Amino acid sequence: MPIVRLDKAVTLAGLTRSEARRAIAAGRVRVDGLPVRDGAMQVRPEQVRLDGAPPVDAGALYIMVNKPAGVVTATEDRRLPTVLDLLPPTLRRKGLGPVGRLDRDVTGLVLLTTDGQLAHRLISPRWKAEKRYRARCEGRLTEAEVGAFARGIELSDFTARPARLSLLEAGDDGSVADVMLTEGKFHQVKRMFTAVGHPLTALSRLGIGPLELDPDLGPGEWRHLSEGEVAALKEACRL
Repeated sequence: MPIVRLDKAVTLAGLTRSEARRAIAAGRVRVDGLPVRDGAMQVRPEQVRLDGAPPVDAGALYIMVNKPAGVVTATEDRRLPTVLDLLPPTLRRKGLGPVGRLDRDVTGLVLLTTDGQLAHRLISPRWKAEKRYRARCEGRLTEAEVGAFARGIELSDFTARPARLSLLEAGDDGSVADVMLTEGKFHQVKRMFTAVGHPLTALSRLGIGPLELDPDLGPGEWRHLSEGEVAALKEACRL
């Protein structure tokens, strides 16, 4: 890519020029591994790292979003806000798409990428990329439900693959558990809990394969994946 001003290079991450200048002044930008606070410095964008990630990947973009309730996991919708609407306009035009889908009322980790091969492998049960959810449900969960999830739960139209259920809190008024599974069919997690007699009251996705939702991201916030996070995802999918 051509040589440009540092602040211009940082705007390729989807920031405005003023936001880029503030990021540079705050020491969030490195050039060839060294912090730089001179926005006029001439650089190649591939030399630049903003919060540890390149402003623009050479071939693909990888973005983590903390999806709030009420937002749909789609690239466009005529009635409702989408996960792409959470990004700045410059990024919405980059051809990003979500890896899998979350229901409108489900919160948490959504991965957006232009890397179609990685997206396919993360979604396909064949590659066994585990998705982790934090579930709150009605009633007291017991080891009986842990066993039912481990065996695979028969639903009306298919039998869910075996999944891991880890109990965190259990009480008569409700329970909290983490559930890990390698498939994600329509309303699957909700249907699995309903099938064992514990309808969900809240659900949030916390992880996709080795990628964990950044606890510093508030609802509706996003960031680029670091090079290490991208490498870990690709290694998990044998890319």
